[in-house]
Amino acid sequence: MTSPLLSKEILESLRTYTENIKHPVEIILQSGVHSKRPELVDFLTGIAEVSDKLSFDEQDTQGLLRSPISFMLKTSGAPNGIMFSGIPSGHEFNSLILAILQSGGSELRLDEGIKTIIGGIQEELNFEVFVSLSCHNCPDIVQALNQFALINPNISNEMIDGGLFQELINERDIQGVPSVFLNGELFANGKVEITNLIEKLQSNLVTTPQVQSEVKALPLQDVVVIGGGPAAISAAIYSARKGLKVTMVAEKMGGQVKDTMGIENLISVSSTTGPKLTTDMQSHMKDYDVTLKEHLKITEIIKGDIKTLVLSSGERIETKTVIIATGARWRELGVPGEKENIGNGVAYCPHCDGPFFKDKDVSVVGGGNSGIEAALDLSGLAKSVTVLEFLPELKADKILTDKAFQKQNISIHTNVETKRIIATDGKVSSIEYKNRETGELHEEDLEGVFVQIGLIPNSQFLGDVVELSPYGEVIINENGETSEPGIFACGDVTTVPYKQIIISMGEGAKASLSASDYLMKLAPAELEQVS
Repeated sequence: MTSPLLSKEILESLRTYTENIKHPVEIILQSGVHSKRPELVDFLTGIAEVSDKLSFDEQDTQGLLRSPISFMLKTSGAPNGIMFSGIPSGHEFNSLILAILQSGGSELRLDEGIKTIIGGIQEELNFEVFVSLSCHNCPDIVQALNQFALINPNISNEMIDGGLFQELINERDIQGVPSVFLNGELFANGKVEITNLIEKLQSNLVTTPQVQSEVKALPLQDVVVIGGGPAAISAAIYSARKGLKVTMVAEKMGGQVKDTMGIENLISVSSTTGPKLTTDMQSHMKDYDVTLKEHLKITEIIKGDIKTLVLSSGERIETKTVIIATGARWRELGVPGEKENIGNGVAYCPHCDGPFFKDKDVSVVGGGNSGIEAALDLSGLAKSVTVLEFLPELKADKILTDKAFQKQNISIHTNVETKRIIATDGKVSSIEYKNRETGELHEEDLEGVFVQIGLIPNSQFLGDVVELSPYGEVIINENGETSEPGIFACGDVTTVPYKQIIISMGEGAKASLSASDYLMKLAPAELEQVS
């Protein structure tokens, strides 16, 4: 019987993807009884049938797997550390297919420096990643940790669908995804980035990451772009089209765009999503010769005619010019109870964590576009949504506010200040806010708080390398030039007003063209010096 999750088109695509599998991969499902098991058996059987290099079997794994809806992958007849508990459909379908292909010998999507760091870990690390199948951030973490397992036999990773393991969700007191557990203890939760996972591993574990000596150094670059969002990708493409040697160093491809689900103002594209736009931008960049170093940070920039960039892996890159396009991140409230309850009722991504608050009372702090969009999204899931806005009027576009006022389960309070988030027994139970006109305090019972109060520029790593505004934005002129010759900046990290995707793309192109002009105008002696 064909699984309803596997259409004819999907199966044909899988046949194509699996043509280049180099060695056999076994899918082993734990034996037993579960209401979802027949559906999972049909699903895995259908996948295994697309290639003679894949096989499916049901076995008693002697405690290696969690339940009758848990399965693992084997290569060369032995478990390779990759496990799934649940039916990895939705956004996690790609995680399963990538795990199968990479188990079969496909190239891992990790920088060589990161592979060296992970390969040097000596401790036994057993990861569990609790996910929601509707979460578009979760697959990044699952896929990265699956690759860690393939690199190092000391590491294992299990994806767990929280929707099918409610008892475990309650036992671990999980209210946000992804939630990453390491050897049974909470390691990271909420808005998790692969870069941060790697940093935590580097700082807490015994490793042998001789990255600088083991990874071949890049030749002198013409341009290094720092960042992975629309501005950075635009700058990289424009620079590569000039025939320049270009490297991009990015913590995460897509930046904030990847967390935006509805995009309807990118001219010529009537409607798209952040994840799709990120994929499209990456695909476009792959048409050009751009060296990508992903999931890494810049820890230091050494100025001079030749700039030296130090990466979080320990590697060093020398370059003639730098384009800073590191974007911005969610701004925090900074009130008592916020940081303490991240993942336990406080969240920043309504698309990821919204499903955990179905039929519950929640609040959105912030009345700008992001806040009202979040309220509208949550109104379809939550019992009620209370919007709290500091200013006397909402800042969001009229088309959004009109929709919000029409929703019966959305209530809006303006001219109020959030004072604290209150938790009971480790979970958010209410929020306290003050009427700024009367000074009266109010406490509202709820179970979730979604913070949507704007962005803060990712410029802290720069120190005094370039001049910053009082708000931490990189100060640039009309050409994207900073206070330091040869260093340019673009996008949301800069003083350019109106933080929009289309503006970031244009600013990225402008910064690249300015860097190209800078290189062309160098005096002959300078050219010899930097060649």
